[in-house]
Amino acid sequence: QVQLVESGGDLVQPGGSLRLSCAASGFAFSRFTMNWYRQAPGKERELVATITSVGGTTTYADSVKGRFTISRDNAKNTVYLQMNSLKPEDTAVYYCNADFLELIKYWGKGTLVTVSS
Repeated sequence: QVQLVESGGDLVQPGGSLRLSCAASGFAFSRFTMNWYRQAPGKERELVATITSVGGTTTYADSVKGRFTISRDNAKNTVYLQMNSLKPEDTAVYYCNADFLELIKYWGKGTLVTVSS
């Protein structure tokens, strides 16, 4: 019943932009902290961005700060990741994650972003 479905991954050129979406269902979305993670081939999964439930405070990895923006629309049960000035090193599978007090965690299946000329 619980679902997190990512979309928006694509092949883009360096310097381009892309917006990822994650549609959530089957749980109390507004009470969960939402995160975007990414995993490149041969690398560990890393946290890219976080947005809290109450207050909507955002946090970013240093590698994407100033280029990426996380946002959420609780009325639509959707979290977004706007990615600008993309670099080849941003190439990865991007995963949506929902977290409640670190006690309950849900994961999407991921969407592939490839940055290449």
